[in-house]
Amino acid sequence: MKINSELICTIALGMVPSVGDINARRLIEYLGSAEAVFNQPFNKLVNIPGIGRKIAGNLSSQKYISRAEEELEYVQKHNISVRHFNEELYPERLKNCPDSPLVLFSKGDANLNARKIISIVGTRNITRRGKDICRSIIKALSEEYPSIVIVSGLAYGVDITAHKAALEYDLPTIAILGHGFKTIYPPAHLGIARKILHKGALVTDFPSFEKPERNNFLKRNRIIAGISDACIIIESGRKGGAMVTADIAMSYNRDVMAVPGYPGMPYSEGCNMLIKSNKAALVESADDIIYNLGWVKNTINNNTENLFTGDLSPIEKRILKLFDDTEELSSEQLSTSFKKPVHHLASALLKLEFSGHIESIPGNRYRRRH
Repeated sequence: MKINSELICTIALGMVPSVGDINARRLIEYLGSAEAVFNQPFNKLVNIPGIGRKIAGNLSSQKYISRAEEELEYVQKHNISVRHFNEELYPERLKNCPDSPLVLFSKGDANLNARKIISIVGTRNITRRGKDICRSIIKALSEEYPSIVIVSGLAYGVDITAHKAALEYDLPTIAILGHGFKTIYPPAHLGIARKILHKGALVTDFPSFEKPERNNFLKRNRIIAGISDACIIIESGRKGGAMVTADIAMSYNRDVMAVPGYPGMPYSEGCNMLIKSNKAALVESADDIIYNLGWVKNTINNNTENLFTGDLSPIEKRILKLFDDTEELSSEQLSTSFKKPVHHLASALLKLEFSGHIESIPGNRYRRRH
């Protein structure tokens, strides 16, 4: 196999029909690695609990390895990142979800481990009131937390309203796709998807060739729910993708919040039901979200910030800026962000330590001091 054999085998394992993310993890844990899974003979695979003859036969085939090799070539050619579920850069919030993807494909520069991430979802048939509330919430959040990340699904209605508002107010936004990177669905949102690449990221767990299908969009909702701190439902009927996402978020112990609507209106039934059944907190403004999550409002103005950063060099300020989105950074993450070996940053890091801005901690990591 090639140099990235474990990554190739992990991608391949995600392609094998009927395995799924939970069983795939069990297989990897049982046998030690994804590569070991594909190196087992049929008669051993078929005796593993939960693995029948059909799955064992698929795992014994080399065709999924070949497809995974092709996929890795495709993503490398198109500057798409691949994050393995055991890697450091894999979203920490998703690591705690039992059915999170084995691998994530992403394009763009959003921090998937940002300090504050919220998901905003809802009906495709958003009303004018819903649009105004969505934009108002995102505008207010942007004023308090300039680095907060807005996650949604690029669909019509609430999703695209949230993405557009995030871009308008200069917030990073992440679109979770229900298909591979050879497609953008709906096609009408291709222009917004391109803008997101410059201020956020497109993320999917589907290989590039996977086309948009209904079940794919339901499956991707677990990423929308799991990658964020909270899930906000703007408008929704009693059934639909937003309600599925809310249920998944609750199963992950994420905060769920909903905007109430007029009684009897179809676009409000789902939100009102979530609130009445105590499954979601009532949200009318950004202040409600901040209160429910226990976030502290940003009281430091730019003049005060300049007192702490005025004597720093441009590269030192850039390093410090990275800590706006996360509590800790590894040497590898710093190297990736600056696209240069970490020893080129050693002098700047040392000065930031001496000046009390950051501190080094075990594991070649750095933490901002408050």
